[in-house]
Amino acid sequence: MQQRTTTDRKQEASPAPSTGRPVRQLAPFTAALSGSDGLGLQLHSFCETLYPIQRSLTGPGVDATLTHLATRIPLKRMSIASGTPVFDWTVPDVWQCDEAFIENERGERIVDASRHGLHLVGYSRPVDRWMPRDDLLRHVHTLPDQPGLIPYRTTYYADSWGFCMTNETAAALPEGRYRAVVRSRLEPGELVWGEYVHEGTTDHEVLLTTHICHPWLANDNCSGLAVLTTLAALLRGRKTRLTYRFLFAPGTIGALCWLSRNEHRLDRIVAGLSLSCLGDAGGPTYKRSRRGNTTVDRAAVLALSENFPEATIEDFSPYGYDERQYCSPGFDLPFGSLQRSRWGKFPEYHTSADDLDFIKPAELERSLRLLASTLDIIDGDWTPISLCQKGEPQLGRRGLYAATGGDPSAAERNMAMLWVLNLADGRHSLVAMAERSRLPFQRLAEAADLLSNADLLTPRPD
Repeated sequence: MQQRTTTDRKQEASPAPSTGRPVRQLAPFTAALSGSDGLGLQLHSFCETLYPIQRSLTGPGVDATLTHLATRIPLKRMSIASGTPVFDWTVPDVWQCDEAFIENERGERIVDASRHGLHLVGYSRPVDRWMPRDDLLRHVHTLPDQPGLIPYRTTYYADSWGFCMTNETAAALPEGRYRAVVRSRLEPGELVWGEYVHEGTTDHEVLLTTHICHPWLANDNCSGLAVLTTLAALLRGRKTRLTYRFLFAPGTIGALCWLSRNEHRLDRIVAGLSLSCLGDAGGPTYKRSRRGNTTVDRAAVLALSENFPEATIEDFSPYGYDERQYCSPGFDLPFGSLQRSRWGKFPEYHTSADDLDFIKPAELERSLRLLASTLDIIDGDWTPISLCQKGEPQLGRRGLYAATGGDPSAAERNMAMLWVLNLADGRHSLVAMAERSRLPFQRLAEAADLLSNADLLTPRPD
């Protein structure tokens, strides 16, 4: 008689015994999104609210943005005084601009920052001067290769001023005198950021960050603000294993301020992600942490392989967004970066073309679901040890071996249990099992939960 292999023999199904052990909550992030209709439209509407706010490193635009976020999650505001040394940096004074424009001798305004926030170079010092056209153009930034677009420029740490306009407008300026006016002020104050903490059953922490300083740019970074705030709001009331810290801070200096205030607790961080540019149809793009093979790196790759097989995976480089601060050698945290189109690689990047028409509701939702899948893998990962390592345990009498007839997913479920049992030697986490078996992580997590509930697995002591 021909022998049947484990995967093709049918075992008589019987009810699984009840151990009284609580079932592990699987995929809490994806579960949080279920039943939420119209997520993409909600995300895009949130971006519409945030888009016209004149944000910078400091000032009323940051305050207004945090106020909007706080209508959705219980955001805690943190601050640090200007002039405070932060590692090799100093917290800047608070910048505020009431008006900025260029007018000709007839009083016609050539550009006006109230019409488009990118017209003014961020952190421009005050000025009110008449000057000839050529002198004015020394303070004007354009994009000759994209003549119809306004660039985004800043002068955070230099005593300077400037305007941005389309190259078409600059090239058409006739000879004559022009008045440049920037009614701004720099004053001592505070740099402010916002945090929301979702408490897990452990104090091991995942840090999720997005920058809050860019004005009038929809993809970079209204999309990141909307996606991260929405995820935090939907997660409230759900049980997670890990603790999740949602951080909304100005780029670079905000991350450094947070790190300076939290050095004593960085050993709790088991994973981190810097999020930006989540609303366009490109990518996705994942940049690995400095270490290159941490749990967040492996989880992101697994989630992308299941949802976006066309995704780009990049090795770490010390340039980009705030991940480079968290990955600096003195911290070397397990911190990656997730985007759709990579920063600097899409034509709309840091231009007036990065508007509300550029980001799409469907892509915002896809980015949110990708983030949820990645976090589900991080939260659900654990390392099991089999309690029956000499041969396979008999799954049929425990009601765990599904009959093959009429159930197209039965074979994959059976294989997931067999992979988990075989690799449950205390050296393979569920992430490692997913990488080796090429089965979906959640399928393996479900199998491990069933096997654990049947007293066939136990967690490896940490």
